[in-house]
Amino acid sequence: MHKLLLFALGILLVGMDYGHAGQSEPILVRISKDVAVAQVRHGDELVTVKRNQDVTARLSDEFSKTSRKCPPFCAQPMEAAPGVITIGEMELITFMTTKLNDHTGLLVDARTPDWYARGTIPGSINVPYTDVIPSLGAEEIIIAEVLTLFGAKETAKGWDFSEAKDLVLWCNGPWCGQSPTAIRGLISLGYPVEKIFYYRGGMQLWRVFGLTVLPPAHQN
Repeated sequence: MHKLLLFALGILLVGMDYGHAGQSEPILVRISKDVAVAQVRHGDELVTVKRNQDVTARLSDEFSKTSRKCPPFCAQPMEAAPGVITIGEMELITFMTTKLNDHTGLLVDARTPDWYARGTIPGSINVPYTDVIPSLGAEEIIIAEVLTLFGAKETAKGWDFSEAKDLVLWCNGPWCGQSPTAIRGLISLGYPVEKIFYYRGGMQLWRVFGLTVLPPAHQN
């Protein structure tokens, strides 16, 4: 139940009627009825996440396609793994304005680096799904770097996940298996399921809503 309490908390937002301080034009296309925009940490900056204000806008890139060869681009189940909660856009924004902004959570773009370079959801770091799957070539040193980045600590008895961060993993959308694969890989490494969330909509649904997409932030 405590996982669900995270998303019952109020969303910490600024600029409920305007994008940010000093912006003169009102937000006509809001994220939701109660939320106009969100301030999110992206690298070393706070950026404004909002929807495209052009009500005539249409998808015109690869995310406008309806059909892709399956496999590998097959519909993904709502549940990436037993115990992992699947979230939508508003729950993701809650996570971004709370856990991400206070450094207790990480938003993980599990796509390959070429996809990440084309644009990402603000606040995301890139950890390709292949970096946590030994059978896909992930070496022990890479896996150790990833788990350390996620807040786990290596001990003489193995990995200690007591201070590991909450994670939201995502990829290209409901037809993309990269983040579900990464989630199952993390669980196989011992990462607690209660600390993992799955944004199934991914970049596909993020773009459908016209939400902000940014170039990758510098990763230290």
